[in-house]
Amino acid sequence: MADELPYRPRTGDIPTAPGVYRFLGPDGRVLYVGKAKSLRQRLSNYFAPLATLHERTRAMVTSAVDVEWTVVRNETESLQLEYTWIQEFSPPFNVRFKDDKSYPFMVVTLADEAPRVMVSRNTRIRGAKYFGPYPKVWAVSETIDLMVRVFPVRTCNDADYKRAMTTGKPCFAGQIGRCGGPCSGRQTIEQHRRTIDDFVRFMESYDRAFVEDFEQRMRDAAAAQRYEEAASWRDRIAALENVLERSTVVLPDRTDLDLYGIVEDELTASIQLFTVRGGRVRGVRGWVVDKELELDTGTLVQQTLQQVYAHEGHRPASEIVVPVLPDDAEALGTWLGELRSTRVTLRTAQRGPKRELQETATLNAAGALTQYKLKRTADYVARTEALTDIQDALGMDEAPLRIESFDISHLQGTGIVGSMVVFEDGLPKKNHYRRFSIAESRDDTDSMHQVLTRRLAYLREDETAPAATSSPAATDASDATDATDAEAAVVPDKRSRFSYRPQLLLIDGGAPQVAAAQRALDESGVEGIAIAGIAKRLEELWQPGEEFPVILPRGSEALFLLQRVRDEAHRFAITHQRTTRKRGLATQLEDVPGLGPVRVQTLLKHFGSVKRLREADEATLLEAPGFGPTTARAILQVLHGDGGGPAPG
Repeated sequence: MADELPYRPRTGDIPTAPGVYRFLGPDGRVLYVGKAKSLRQRLSNYFAPLATLHERTRAMVTSAVDVEWTVVRNETESLQLEYTWIQEFSPPFNVRFKDDKSYPFMVVTLADEAPRVMVSRNTRIRGAKYFGPYPKVWAVSETIDLMVRVFPVRTCNDADYKRAMTTGKPCFAGQIGRCGGPCSGRQTIEQHRRTIDDFVRFMESYDRAFVEDFEQRMRDAAAAQRYEEAASWRDRIAALENVLERSTVVLPDRTDLDLYGIVEDELTASIQLFTVRGGRVRGVRGWVVDKELELDTGTLVQQTLQQVYAHEGHRPASEIVVPVLPDDAEALGTWLGELRSTRVTLRTAQRGPKRELQETATLNAAGALTQYKLKRTADYVARTEALTDIQDALGMDEAPLRIESFDISHLQGTGIVGSMVVFEDGLPKKNHYRRFSIAESRDDTDSMHQVLTRRLAYLREDETAPAATSSPAATDASDATDATDAEAAVVPDKRSRFSYRPQLLLIDGGAPQVAAAQRALDESGVEGIAIAGIAKRLEELWQPGEEFPVILPRGSEALFLLQRVRDEAHRFAITHQRTTRKRGLATQLEDVPGLGPVRVQTLLKHFGSVKRLREADEATLLEAPGFGPTTARAILQVLHGDGGGPAPG
């Protein structure tokens, strides 16, 4: 592969002004659209030596055959032009937003002669007022039912309305008490317009002044002995209180803002938008984003706001709270202000109620991302597609129906452990998981070689000995349950699980770790098993002896499955390493005179973690209940080899 792209423009020919650029494919298709404060600086990054580029950036620039740019006057114009081009060309390497569902809104058709209140997912009704979005259709329908009891407004469709106004016979919804418009015969068009104005004003503010006004009208009617009218006002007050109770106040009254929570990994991001009006959460909405290129959170925020307020036409609030401010936050605020026709402020929440609400939004985003992954995992067709694509990408003779993934975990070279997780038919096989303890190792590649050597010994033995035969290597592995190493060695059923032959060994790491795994496979004499390594962050696949990695499409089911397998191996290794470290420290502390298992557990419980205990000095140790200076110094001696306090670094 040539280290310089043939279409690279001369650096001096690229302007230093702000602008928007496009990478073009062989057929003229726009592959990627981006903006820059300085076109020369940004494009020079893309034309750096190919070996230094992010793998997916390298895939994009090598797929392109040309690059074009347009100079603009300022950052605001670059935002507008970038957005316009992304919508026009749908570049495959730009962020792709996938709304996790189509959200319903409460719509008031203010442009109609007699405005109607209805549920709709169409956000482009001319002259309409929107409230929401709501999480479910039943939620907005229930709100409308309650509100119609308070403000009798029209809910019937246009055909029923015209028929009722022409014939003078109430519409069907009016006959059953579900419509209060002029078509029901209960009020004139002018009276209905005033009712609609009250309806909209309440939905915008949730002002309790309406309750006070209704209470006064109820008392006046009761005083005048108009008891049926007083009962009607009483029922409307009850319905209004019900609406207010369902809309919890989370911020001070009159606070209007849009608040975003974001959770992301290397491939996807989950975004949650909380719409707050009058201090109340009036709507919740979520997206899942496929990240084709490496994308920082600030750029993700910028593109999300463009999607929501420009592409989908939502009116931005005067204040927008985001997890991270993009580099061009000021220009973005100006651009959003033009959409709103008033000033828009972008900020982050550092503390207080807004910070607490953002933590809730972030928690919702994490849950949505988990559900998204589980939904993909549960899809049999998607799993089959993933296994077939892995087979094709790695040049395997058969699909990897059994994948074993390995990871190494340690703490600054101590407490080294390995993990093996198993996926069969794309699903985790947790009772086949295994853990390894490594006494000594030079580095991660040596650790990986040791783990694979010990694991592959089972396959070699399986070809030459009965399945129930035990071996010294059997004590290297333990079941994923609470079973001990010895139990895993002598129970025939557990022994046989460890001897199943995988089609693919997936290594957490790049070329060095893969080479170590291949060396262990060669030494074992076992044949017919493929090896691949998946490197964190770059998410590329490395095969033994190959100069360049395999790049899977960002949104592919194959990459999603391999990432999940790798992450599960990492989680399992970290959990075992922490358990081992805690158990090892407890054993050491029990050698301190006067410390038994109970007092050791008291100490660990007081500090909450091994890390905090290791960072403690003598004064901090004395704060633990029942520990004096002599014991504290003895503990420090065990922890750091001296009595002077925590080790540096």
